[in-house]
Amino acid sequence: MSVSSAPGGRRHTIDESALGVTSVLAKRNEHAVVDHELDEDEKILVALGYKQEFKRDFSIWTCFSVSFSILGILPSIASTLAYNLAYSGPAGSIWGWIVASVLIQFVALSMAELCSSMPTAGGLYYASAVLAPEGWGPFAAWVTGWSNFLGQLTGPVSVGYALSYMILTAAAIGNPDYVIQTWHIYLTLLLVLIVSGLITMQSTKIIGYINVVGVWVNLVALIIFVIWMPVGSVNTPKTNPNWRVWTAAGIENGTEWPTGFAFIMGFLSVIWTMSGYDAPFHLSEECSNANVAAPRAIVMTSQLGFYLGFPVIIAIAYTVTSVEDVVASELGQPFGALCLQVLGTKAGLAMFAINMVAQWAVELGCIIAGSRVIYAYSRDDALPGSRWWKQVNKHTMTPVNALWFDLSINALLGLLMFASPVAIGAVFSIGAIAQYTAFTIPIALRLTAASNKFRPGPWNLGRWSKPCGYIACTWVVFIIPVLCFPSVKGGDLNDLTMNYTCLIYGGVMLFALLWYAIDARKWFKGPKINVEHIIHGQDVDDREDMVRNTTMPQKEY
Repeated sequence: MSVSSAPGGRRHTIDESALGVTSVLAKRNEHAVVDHELDEDEKILVALGYKQEFKRDFSIWTCFSVSFSILGILPSIASTLAYNLAYSGPAGSIWGWIVASVLIQFVALSMAELCSSMPTAGGLYYASAVLAPEGWGPFAAWVTGWSNFLGQLTGPVSVGYALSYMILTAAAIGNPDYVIQTWHIYLTLLLVLIVSGLITMQSTKIIGYINVVGVWVNLVALIIFVIWMPVGSVNTPKTNPNWRVWTAAGIENGTEWPTGFAFIMGFLSVIWTMSGYDAPFHLSEECSNANVAAPRAIVMTSQLGFYLGFPVIIAIAYTVTSVEDVVASELGQPFGALCLQVLGTKAGLAMFAINMVAQWAVELGCIIAGSRVIYAYSRDDALPGSRWWKQVNKHTMTPVNALWFDLSINALLGLLMFASPVAIGAVFSIGAIAQYTAFTIPIALRLTAASNKFRPGPWNLGRWSKPCGYIACTWVVFIIPVLCFPSVKGGDLNDLTMNYTCLIYGGVMLFALLWYAIDARKWFKGPKINVEHIIHGQDVDDREDMVRNTTMPQKEY
């Protein structure tokens, strides 16, 4: 970034309180120092303690495009039919989408407010460090960061696994003699990860264009699906009666739990689908007018996800004839079975293929967001090997090393498919739990420890801030335990039907907590300021004069 020298070459401090940011510098009673003119975006980032390293080639629309591509309404719902449709049937899917989506909006609104005040790639991790009580900032950042890191890691592997299975399912539909093997799925997953990495390692501008295309691919796929399913149905009648879609009689309990609990368990599909709207937070250092554009992109993503996902759920609820045949199909891919059941073999395969293209756009968005999270945490030395992952490629000006580290971990996580379908399926619920835990920690801190320290940015909720935050926190605390339950109980519970979410998520977080208690607490101090700064807000030039006029040794700041 080209900058001009400040008039007279004098250095001056940045007053973060005048910029509407809640900064870690203010918490430490420090201020950033600059010796050149800054534009508004760089000034805000410097006030947060970081120097500008990326090109700000994202606009509100390209920033939104990444998060909307991650949302991937049709492919995300298609990937999780084994939860909402299997657990509670057509009516349960409809009402589950409405209830869960409305409650998720409160989380998105509260997150957007944090983003406007702290538009940095560290996002939720940085917010937790700043908003935590005195002395607890590093621990809050560590827990939030590792949870968000785990959630981001499971994104590409869960989407890639679903996509790989879809590709091979399409091959099985076209060739009935072909039998899908687990190692076939894994090799296809590796190919998906490698090709996606080559695409997403490009410059910010190219990535923006790719994701704009991804948005249109997802929208076109959604429109085709919503129209084609009821119109092209080969069944008689073409659609289900209203009672099966809208009334309690249409709730088909596919679990061994009470119907009400099964209905709530089906929320996993909605939560997993609606978990990509934090991407603009992590992309804010690459976005112009970030403290307004990024929070708006968060809200746009969550709102459109709610509205556009609803017709998809309606189309599924009105056209599915046998839920059991869809979720227990020999194909092993519920969405593929649904397309064949409703549209017949040729048309169903075509619709299935369209969804796969949209699914790939989701994969690209997940990788982009995950690489930025890894870069941000590595910049603060919070991850093993941070000195490699925090490097910015000189040609693309993007965190290429972090991206390939992300994909390498995803390739290892993919090995869970050799354990059992339930084990690899756990990455869907792990991603949802990890992400929403990370979403909620800084929101809860904003309401409690930092209620008087938080400085709202230009995009804020005003008097609705605390009510929205309380609803968001209550919702997440309620739903997370539910997502850890298996669909069966008693004698039917075994190694293949157990829900491994607690084991995998809990194991990783336990490792992170033990690491912090034994070693990391000694050296990890939260966000690592990489701009020049002074303590107690002392004017820089006055301080220099003081140094010249005294013989006493001065502390280096």
